[in-house]
Amino acid sequence: MAANIKKLLLPTAMARAGWALVERREDIEGVPYEVRMPVPEFHALLEDVAGVALSVTPFGDKELDAGPRLEAVARIGVGYDAVDVPALTRRKIPLLIAGTANSVAVAEAGVYLLMSLARRGAAMDRMVHEGRWSERYANAPVELYARTALVIGFGKIGTRAAKRLAAMEMNVLVYDPYIYAETIRGMGYEPVADLDEAVARADFITIHCPKTRETTGMFGAARFAHMKKSAFLVNTARGGIVDEGALYEALKERRIAGAALDVFEEEPTPKKNPLLSLDNFIAAPHVAGVTRESLDRMAVTTVQNLFSVLDGKPNRDNVVNKEVLG
Repeated sequence: MAANIKKLLLPTAMARAGWALVERREDIEGVPYEVRMPVPEFHALLEDVAGVALSVTPFGDKELDAGPRLEAVARIGVGYDAVDVPALTRRKIPLLIAGTANSVAVAEAGVYLLMSLARRGAAMDRMVHEGRWSERYANAPVELYARTALVIGFGKIGTRAAKRLAAMEMNVLVYDPYIYAETIRGMGYEPVADLDEAVARADFITIHCPKTRETTGMFGAARFAHMKKSAFLVNTARGGIVDEGALYEALKERRIAGAALDVFEEEPTPKKNPLLSLDNFIAAPHVAGVTRESLDRMAVTTVQNLFSVLDGKPNRDNVVNKEVLG
C-alpha cells in the first residue's frame, strides 16, 4: 500500500480547507514546508514528491532538477511570474492556477482602494485621531458617481471590477487588447484601443492585467503625463507594472491626485520607500486576494488541481501551459 502513496509538498500556511482534502485521500500524503525555508532544504523535500503547491516561492529548472518525480506544479493564486513556465513546459509538467478562487477578493479590494482614495479615508481617520475636526472641509473628498473609470485587463478579476464600478453609476472604459471589442461592448462597457487616450479620459484607473514583458513599466512618466491632475490610480495586479519612481514624482508634484498600491517592485517594500512619505498615497501589503473566504477557496482549488493531474484528468481550465496536455 505504502508504495502506491503519492506525496504532495504543501505550504504550512495553506488554509486548513485544503489540508482537509488531502487527509481524506488514503493514496495521498501531504508533506508540509515553510514558505521561506532555505533553498537547499526545499530542494531536499522535492526529491520524492509528485506535486507541489507554491505561494511566493520561485520555481524553475533547479527546483525541477531536485524533483525528478514531479507530475504537477500549482500556484495558490493566479499570478505566476515567479514560476519559469517554459522550464515546466520543456519537461511536460503542467502549471495550474487557482482560477476564479480569489477574483472576488481582488476585485473588491481594487474598488475599496479606489473609494478610499476618493473619500480620503486614511486622512479622515487621522483627523479624528489627532483631533483636527476643523480641517475636515479643507480638502473635500470626491464622488464616483458619473465619473469615468478605466479597467485595465478584462479577465476573471477585471470583469468583476467593471461590474462593481458600473453598479456605482460610473462610466466604465475597458482596455484589454486580447479581448474582442464586441465582447466588452456586449457586457455594457466601452472598449478602448488606445491606452494613452483612455488614460487621458479616466478619473479613476484600476489595473488588473498580468505582469508580462508588455505590461512591465506600463505606467511610467510618459503615461502619467497623460493622466488628469484630478485622477487616481490603483494597482492590485503585480509590482513592476507601475514604475514606482515615476509614480512618486507624479504624486509629489501633484500631477495626479492620488494612488494606491497593493503590490510593489520589491516585497516587502522597504520602509524607506519614498512613496510611503506622501499624503496622497495608500499602501497595502499584497493582500488584495486575501480574505477568509478566498483563502479557503484557493486552498481547495489548488489541492483539487493537483489531484486532477495525479488522477489523470487535469483541469484544463486552470492549466497555464496547456500545450503539455497534448
